[in-house]
Amino acid sequence: MNETFLAIINPAAGGGRCRARVGAALDRLRAAGIALETAETSAAGEATRIARDAYARGYRKFLAVGGDGTSYEVVNGLFPESSSRQDRSQESRSQVSGVRFQEPPSESTPTLGFLPLGTGNSFLRDFVDGTSGKDDLEYALRALEARRSRSCDVLRLMHKNGVLYYTNLLSVGFAADVAALRHRRFQALGQFGYLLSIFLCLARLNRRPFPVRVDDETEFDARRCLFLTFNNSKFTGGTMMIAPDAVTDDGLIEYVRWGPIGRVGLIRNLATLYDGTHTRHPLAERRAVRHVEFQLDGPVDVMIDGEVLTVDCQTIDVLPAALRVVV
Repeated sequence: MNETFLAIINPAAGGGRCRARVGAALDRLRAAGIALETAETSAAGEATRIARDAYARGYRKFLAVGGDGTSYEVVNGLFPESSSRQDRSQESRSQVSGVRFQEPPSESTPTLGFLPLGTGNSFLRDFVDGTSGKDDLEYALRALEARRSRSCDVLRLMHKNGVLYYTNLLSVGFAADVAALRHRRFQALGQFGYLLSIFLCLARLNRRPFPVRVDDETEFDARRCLFLTFNNSKFTGGTMMIAPDAVTDDGLIEYVRWGPIGRVGLIRNLATLYDGTHTRHPLAERRAVRHVEFQLDGPVDVMIDGEVLTVDCQTIDVLPAALRVVV
């Protein structure tokens, strides 16, 4: 099995800052004795193809160089189908007296490291102390230099036309509406486009049902809500702690629901989304679950690891310890 890291680089990430900074970061890793090969992307979705082809050729160590979108694409290249190695990973975990037991990773388990040189890397924020920015890159470099890694769950979304994998979160409702509006109309406006999208979504505040049922429940929950999120890690948007109780290696989906809060209530409570205290709001709920089933009327906008897609969601489940992450 190939022990070389394949660094999959999105040079356009961070408005082109990745291209300017990646050389020095890779030189530092090579000086630390880390074997590296590189591949650059030039179009959306290309990181997935590169990772998939490399995995088939025996690569098991990957480095996502860019932002959330780059990491998401690489992960989807490492899990191209519902294979027996993923199913076995589910069977390898059990809980006895509250202690998790897990078989050592097999040769087929991929390893993913990060060089956060894009707009953000929300997943990495679960492990980084301090504020986002330069500290994220320094933390990632030190983790790679120390050869420090740990097991990580991967969440799998089955939808009408296929399957998607993610390590951070999937959201429907308000957060996805804001992300979709910014992506489709205000992308060129940067941070102002994000704020404008929030303002417009607040103005129309579309609180609606997304019928779901979890684990062994018999009935679908079709209550109106502001948003639903299905999380593996705590943060989204860099510093927004949408799922404060999420754990990346517990074999569970952290399910957060916020009910039909009004405009004034949402404005007053926006700050709580950044420290995680929104889950204490009377209209908020959170649960740790293993399986989610949707009963939607058709495709909806979703935000998945920072990407905006329109899909007809069917189920979400967990692939425990299906990935090793360098953190």
